Amino acid sequence: MSKRFEGRTAIVTGASRGIGLGIAERLVAEGARVVLTARKKDALDEAVAHLGGPEVALGVAGRADDTEHQEETTRAAVETFGSLDLLVNNAGINPAYGPMVELDLGAARKTFEVNCLATLAWVQHAHRAWMKEHGGAIVNVSSLSSVRPAPGIGFYGATKAMINSITELLAVELGPDIRVNGVAPAVVKTKFATALYEGREDEVSRDYPLKRLGVPEDIGSVVAFLLSEDAAWLTGQTVVVDGGVGLVGGV
Repeated sequence: MSKRFEGRTAIVTGASRGIGLGIAERLVAEGARVVLTARKKDALDEAVAHLGGPEVALGVAGRADDTEHQEETTRAAVETFGSLDLLVNNAGINPAYGPMVELDLGAARKTFEVNCLATLAWVQHAHRAWMKEHGGAIVNVSSLSSVRPAPGIGFYGATKAMINSITELLAVELGPDIRVNGVAPAVVKTKFATALYEGREDEVSRDYPLKRLGVPEDIGSVVAFLLSEDAAWLTGQTVVVDGGVGLVGGV
């Protein structure tokens, strides 16, 4: 494993498990120090231990859409590890399933606040805390449902489509010193996505040209590339990572 991120510090939101933890694992393996966020402190403590302990990882518990938590986390990154070079906006929610015409608007509002407004807020905090003066790289985690209609999770997909737009706009505004890209996974085997494949994984994966669902490591490797200098001439792009299912009309 290369050490592309030696001496660099990353914040990964929603990182006590699943895709977020998979991303953090890859960044640490390549030399980064990581600051993880999630709502539950116990889960974060386990994640920090899994990654190698306080020398390489720090957990800060709180809600992704809470302004005080955002400020506390960005400050802790700089104070603990000396910089804030990388940001991965992975935290997201999807509290409702079903047709949008029947969607509870309170649930829709909360989904928008966590998935969209919080993504922008984390960028603002990271920009003020470090990146404005020193540069950096940002990756926003989107979804295949942002580029293809996904019945049942339509509003979630709509919020992810807004994240794609935010990614493009921030890339224009923050270049040349800060690059902003995104990654749009299809179904990845995590607790968050369990309802999409549980009990029928073989059936679901049959539609994928690569004949399997994703795992967190599949996303971690792409995010690491987008954050690295190997992607130095890449900004404003959302890379679809879907095992090919989008090619045959799936989500």
